[in-house]
Amino acid sequence: MTGPGRRSSTFTRLLRHGFTDPSAAERLLDGGELAAVRNDPVLLEALGRTADPDLALHGLVRLLEAQPGATARRELLDTVIAAMPLRDRLLGVLGASAALADHLARHPRDWEALVTYEPRDLHPGVEEFERGLAEADDPVSLRVAYRRCLLSIAARDVCGTTDVAETAAELADLATATLRAALALARAAAPDDAALCRLAVIAMGKCGGHELNYVSDVDVIFVGEAVEGADEGKALRAATKLASHMMRICSETTVEGSIWPVDANLRPEGRNGPLVRTLSSHLAYYQRWAKTWEFQALLKARPVAGDLGLGEEYVAAVGPMVWQAAERENFVADVQKMRRRVVENIPAAEVERELKLGPGGLRDVEFAVQLLQLVHGRADASLRSGTTLNALQALAAGGYVGRTDAVQLDDAYRFLRSMEHRIQLYRLRRTHLVPEDESDQRRLGRSLGLRSDPVGDLNREWKRHAAVVRRLHEKLFYRPLLDAVAQLAPGEARLSMVAARERLVALGYADPAAALRHLEALASGVSRKAAIQRTLLPVLLGWFADSADPDAGLLNFRKVSDALGKTPWYLRLLRDEGAAAENLARVLSAGRLAPDLLMRAPEAVALLGDGDGGRGGLEPRGRRALEQEILAAVGRADGAVQAVTAARGVRRRELFRTAAADIVGSYGTESQPAEADQGALVDLVGGAVSDLTAATLAGTLRAVVRAGWGDTLPTRFAIIGMGRFGGHELGYGSDADVVFVHEAREGVGEEEAARAAAAVVAEMRRLLQLPSADPPLLVDADLRPEGKSGPLVRTLKSYEAYYRRWSLVWESQALLRAEPVAGDEELAGRFMELVDPLRYPRGGLGEEAVREIRRLKARMESERLPRGSDPKLHTKLGPGGLSDVEWTVQLLQLRHGAEEPGLRTTRTRAALAAARDAGLLSEEDAATLDEAWVLATRVRNAVMLVRGRAGDTFPSDVRELGAVGRYLGYGPGRVGDMLDDYRRTARRARTVVDELFYGG
Repeated sequence: MTGPGRRSSTFTRLLRHGFTDPSAAERLLDGGELAAVRNDPVLLEALGRTADPDLALHGLVRLLEAQPGATARRELLDTVIAAMPLRDRLLGVLGASAALADHLARHPRDWEALVTYEPRDLHPGVEEFERGLAEADDPVSLRVAYRRCLLSIAARDVCGTTDVAETAAELADLATATLRAALALARAAAPDDAALCRLAVIAMGKCGGHELNYVSDVDVIFVGEAVEGADEGKALRAATKLASHMMRICSETTVEGSIWPVDANLRPEGRNGPLVRTLSSHLAYYQRWAKTWEFQALLKARPVAGDLGLGEEYVAAVGPMVWQAAERENFVADVQKMRRRVVENIPAAEVERELKLGPGGLRDVEFAVQLLQLVHGRADASLRSGTTLNALQALAAGGYVGRTDAVQLDDAYRFLRSMEHRIQLYRLRRTHLVPEDESDQRRLGRSLGLRSDPVGDLNREWKRHAAVVRRLHEKLFYRPLLDAVAQLAPGEARLSMVAARERLVALGYADPAAALRHLEALASGVSRKAAIQRTLLPVLLGWFADSADPDAGLLNFRKVSDALGKTPWYLRLLRDEGAAAENLARVLSAGRLAPDLLMRAPEAVALLGDGDGGRGGLEPRGRRALEQEILAAVGRADGAVQAVTAARGVRRRELFRTAAADIVGSYGTESQPAEADQGALVDLVGGAVSDLTAATLAGTLRAVVRAGWGDTLPTRFAIIGMGRFGGHELGYGSDADVVFVHEAREGVGEEEAARAAAAVVAEMRRLLQLPSADPPLLVDADLRPEGKSGPLVRTLKSYEAYYRRWSLVWESQALLRAEPVAGDEELAGRFMELVDPLRYPRGGLGEEAVREIRRLKARMESERLPRGSDPKLHTKLGPGGLSDVEWTVQLLQLRHGAEEPGLRTTRTRAALAAARDAGLLSEEDAATLDEAWVLATRVRNAVMLVRGRAGDTFPSDVRELGAVGRYLGYGPGRVGDMLDDYRRTARRARTVVDELFYGG
């Protein structure tokens, strides 16, 4: 068939086979040698499988036209039609590389290099490429032979015979063979120079790492030595001439193009240093002057040409320096800074298209892998590969990188390298920028097998892989554990029993024998768990030793690891995420409370690794969030006991969160110093524990009411926080001081309402103290009217009658810290309206009331201070302690609260600041009282954290006293300073109290 019908049919077929310019393709198919096979479905299908069918067809036509006669053209065409391997190879290259199509047009018989299909042709080595270059006797013929070899590599690449890693290795092998051939030409041109010296060529960078690009500088270092009997100076000059000539042969551009630039700027002193040095000169430089990046570069050093024996000597001599580089001061920070500098120097207009150097690019993978190698490779020789993907596989096998992370990083790196290869292959130009032109992106996408939507799929896959690389680079490259491992002494980075014993003794472990047993249990064996723990333990031992009880830290770590070691996320968390490992070490070795809370639910260790900023997921949760979680758990529970058990479980977890945040803030981490504002830590603990107690009471109230009365209690019921609870100043072991108030609902008798309210109180207190793995919550109602002699719960009217007729001054003082915490909000609000006139009396206090408060305070000091205790070190009742500061502040509130709104707060520090601002005490006196109150509170918190039980005085046990000191920021041997500082601070505060409270 001829005419428009046939043309329309052909046009449609060409479109279907991926041609973007079917009209031009028709013209090419209708003319010349291809006219006879224009309808051959085999040819069109083969063209349609290429990255760019239009480019492939145009290249084929040019190649046919360039053949030296009709016979040669017929031979090529018959081969293309009949020989499937050759057809796919040839057309694949023509559709992916305009530069190689140009080469074939200039050298039309080079297509025959693709005919052979022998086993050695699938994965040729250096020797095979050397044979391919053997006939080159001048620089021009060497370039032609190089392109011919490159043609075969590209054909295997685009047809999928080799993967991206194998292609990169073949390109490195071809570069090796080419350097040898170029050096041979240089030696042949200057035989006298060649006779004077030994010259070794050391490949660096991607060539050294066996992962070269299609177009890349080939980085080298030259090592020269005089032959026996020759003058060293003359020999080095001769070696320099040979090296320079070899570089020119590879780098100069002719009509055949250049091979690639040979870059020797990684040598000592860079371009300012001599091109060739002796081995001893190299070593002297690296020992005295080399920078961190130079050792990083040497990781890929590989002798490739010239005197290979001398090259091996060089690598053997510098190798130990490479693996000791991580011990240099600021090594990790230097490598990280260098990576940031590279990104900062990318032009802003190119950063989003930069495939190699930009964020999420190839260099992110390479730098992350190299940093991990250099830090961990000192002690683990399996990591010492110059090839990125091999090193990544070894890091995963050794447990230094999670398997999932390694697989994702491997996939991303392969995809990005494939993109880089195909971009460079098109014009054989050195570039790492993703093209902006849609036709270029289409060809690029199709070359990677993306055929349905080449442009869209390419960009989606590229962005996806770049995002993976960016995320994992940040995770692996900047994790704090790296710097800690780098700072270990040689031999300690991978724990052996001998090294462990020496380290334990040096670090001051009290029971090295027991510690060794723990280490053996944790680190022995060939499991992945043991491998990761061998990496973690040398660093953890140092962090444990920074506490007052390193033995307890190690024991607790073993317990946690025994409980969680088979949980996939646990060791991965410690190895990879932020300061999790250091946080855990601090928490496990700071005392009994936090480890005890953790052991009851080890999965809470996950809190140590979430988020950023050193404390991870340890920032306390607000009361609203806590109450929502507890109420939801209560709603799901079957019965009151199960409901309150769930509420207490949340409380235990959140107590751990708060204790861990307190410990980490007090000890600090390598990435975040200890908390400078000690008052902030006190407020954090007091607020978090108070909010948690309120939420627990709300959940317990809900559970009790639901179990006994369904949805509605016969009486409205509210809980008012008192004392430290109402003041948001609870400690870890504090009771919950409260008063209960109720009001009968309409139609309910007073007696029935009172019975229901009393039953609620009794059941709440019982359930919150049931023996359990969770710490009990003691509810103390002794601050109620009439104290222990009065009823546990009263109606609002009863409170009103009592306060109107019988209220004592101490009860007004106690009400200063009253605040609703749970139950009926409207009823609680009316209670607060009732008590406000009592705690903020209009006109202040009369002199008799002031004298009564002073008498009560003096009697409490004399009667309630425990026998045998040192009053000057008693944080609650001693001079300058909590009671002194709080009663002083509360006296100011009672006297001036009606006139000064700022004083109407339940919080001691806030009231103290308000009194200062109102001019009721000086700035200096306020600071003195605040410092004493914060210090006394921190001592009480420290005692609870260290001993696991509350106490108002410093511990008598030496180790426990040291642990309290460490929490307060005092290093080993400074317990005496701590006690002296406490006495001094309390003494200064007592002076202010005597003036303000007792009136001089």
